[in-house]
Amino acid sequence: MIENQLVLKGHVTQSPRQSKSPAGIPHCHFVLEHRSMQMEAQMQRQAYVRIEVVASGVEFQPITSELNAGSEVQVVGFIHRHEGKNQQPKLVLHAQQIERLS
Repeated sequence: MIENQLVLKGHVTQSPRQSKSPAGIPHCHFVLEHRSMQMEAQMQRQAYVRIEVVASGVEFQPITSELNAGSEVQVVGFIHRHEGKNQQPKLVLHAQQIERLS
């Protein structure tokens, strides 16, 4: 398998949205915002990202039901390209692990 893994810490920007697929699989959608200082070319650089997170499956229901705006979390997962209703592509983080930090 080819590696595609992202680990990102940040805070949830608004209350998560719950949904179910036609097959009955529960999904939780939320936006994760990350800000930090990173080293690049021996210089400090401010890093900022907002990315949509999708957590699919019953195993995520206990933790995602406790999330709200401002919750600090670490998400481990893979990134995947989605197209919105306007056909604009975006990267989405598909969670494989979620850890609540606060």
